[in-house]
Amino acid sequence: MVKAADYTYGRYHSEDIYDLVSQRDDYQLWVAFDDDKHYGAVVSNFIVYPNKRVLALQFCGGEQLALWKKDMLELLKRWAKETGCEAIESTGRKGWMKIFEDDGYKFQWLTYELPIGAQNG
Repeated sequence: MVKAADYTYGRYHSEDIYDLVSQRDDYQLWVAFDDDKHYGAVVSNFIVYPNKRVLALQFCGGEQLALWKKDMLELLKRWAKETGCEAIESTGRKGWMKIFEDDGYKFQWLTYELPIGAQNG
C-alpha cells in the first residue's frame, strides 16, 4: 500500500493504512493472491450517509490488476450487497475511470484540492 499512500498527497502514510485495517473493526483488507504470489490489495470501509449506505474502496494497490480485478470486484459486490450497501464508491486519480468504466462504474464527480501553505504563496 506504499504507492496507494503516495497518491493521498500527504493524507496517509502506509503505516496509517496498516493501522486502519489492524486496529479498527470498520475497515476491511482484501488481498488478491494465488498459491505462489500476492498481487494486490484493497482496503474498504462502510460510509453511512443520511440516505444511503455504501462500501467505499479507500485504497487499492498492487500489480497485474487485469489478473485479479474482475474476481475482486465480484467479491466486493457480493460483500456490499450482503451488508446492506446500495453502492460501491471509490475516489482516485482520473486514470481509474478508464480502468473501471467497463465494470459499470459511472463518473459522478471529481475532487480538486487547493493546497494552502507557505510553499504555495
